Amino acid sequence: MHQFPLSWLLTAFTLYTALLFFVSWLTTRKSDSGSYFSGNKKSPWYIVAYGMVGTSISGVTFISVPGNVLNQNFFYMPLVLGFVVGYLVIAKVLLPLYYKMNLTSIYTYLEKRFGFYSYKTGAFVFMISRVLGAAVRIFVVVLVLHTFLPEGSVPFWVVAFIFMFLIFLYTFKGGVKTIIWTDVLQTTFMLLAVFLTIIFVAREMGWSFGEMASAVANTDYSSWFDFRWSSGTNAIKQFISGIFITIVMTGLDQEMMQKNLSCKNIHDAQKNVYTTSITIVFVNFFFLLLGAVLAIYVSSKLGGMHAIGLADAQGVFTKAQTDKLFPTIASSYLGLGVGLFFIIGLISASYPSAGGALTSLTTSFCIDFVGFNKRDDLSDQKKSKIRHTAHAGYAILFFLLILVLYAVNNQTVIDLVYLLASYTYGPLLGLFFFGIFTKYSVKDRFVPYVAIVSPILCYLLDLAGKEFLGFGFGFTILIFNGLFTFAGMYLLRTKKG
Repeated sequence: MHQFPLSWLLTAFTLYTALLFFVSWLTTRKSDSGSYFSGNKKSPWYIVAYGMVGTSISGVTFISVPGNVLNQNFFYMPLVLGFVVGYLVIAKVLLPLYYKMNLTSIYTYLEKRFGFYSYKTGAFVFMISRVLGAAVRIFVVVLVLHTFLPEGSVPFWVVAFIFMFLIFLYTFKGGVKTIIWTDVLQTTFMLLAVFLTIIFVAREMGWSFGEMASAVANTDYSSWFDFRWSSGTNAIKQFISGIFITIVMTGLDQEMMQKNLSCKNIHDAQKNVYTTSITIVFVNFFFLLLGAVLAIYVSSKLGGMHAIGLADAQGVFTKAQTDKLFPTIASSYLGLGVGLFFIIGLISASYPSAGGALTSLTTSFCIDFVGFNKRDDLSDQKKSKIRHTAHAGYAILFFLLILVLYAVNNQTVIDLVYLLASYTYGPLLGLFFFGIFTKYSVKDRFVPYVAIVSPILCYLLDLAGKEFLGFGFGFTILIFNGLFTFAGMYLLRTKKG
């Protein structure tokens, strides 16, 4: 075991940050509001597709998925296969709708379809969902970066502040145009970190690629399908959940769709989505493969999780401890080269993801709540001032939420992200699907109440299932959330339009 040199950490962080700011400068030299909100509708689809792989993965997957193998084997893969179907729904149903209506904020669809309150409800639900989800993603990266520093040398809040300040600076002007190109860096360095770590572990174990595949296949880690119906990782529930998670966290999410809508036309946007859907399967598989390889390495070479301080004397580890598997092995046991690539991969996985959240939230605030696309009384100078203030405000909010998460963190982050999504994105699923698949109008002013009641009903349903049926709904609670919202909208129907 070795201590990762602080000088290497600071050098890697500084060089990558400098590269990121250079890309930001290149993409903002002739920027305007169109660049910030829509990339001037000139983004090459293949660049968006490649970058979206990294955005879909993010720092959460980078940290949590490999460690999750210790608890859940490859049970994550049915969820990933469901992602593919979800992307097809986005390409065939949602993208044509967004392009036909020439939307900048996708939530303006709800205003045209139902009215003012539905529109504001959708935009507000997105803000809650994105703020919570992005805060968790940023938190896990800041937490790992903090653990690389000598204990007690720098307070956690200082690391969080510096991180958020840098993200604020590099996205301040360029917006989505900058994010699209920095996503390319994110994807490249993150994948390099994963593949190089696998190669180094295989070398340490004396494996060829075939021997590595055989070693993983001969363990319980490689099991894909959990058929216990009462389990939250049941394969059928995972697959169905994957479909709807993708629809809401990509298709109904302003951050993700803002990149798709920056393509030149719908055909390019669809090619982007199709490419991403296939690539994401292979990338997630390699993350799980990495987790299995690390688990075998820890067991055979290091004496188990207890020996590296991630389990008690009986070898029992918590979910939160599995998040530390990849960082611990990469930084302390595989040499400085792997540790360096891990740091670069982690940083690259976090910067654009956090920046994308800032940009999309600022866009939603400016379009959906201030009404940039409707108000003639705001000068360009006034709009810029409002946008800059909102951008700074969200950066401060993220910083505060990161501090809260640091105080209460107690479970695997990947599960927390999807759990938050299940409860907060559910109303969006119901609102959009009711608008797309029915022709009813609704009593618009009551829609906000439906969006509040639906998650509460889901929480009570999940409690009842566990208490009386011994049944865990897992991420499928998202579907019930959407169904409750859909049913509420149906009860509020007034006439066919």
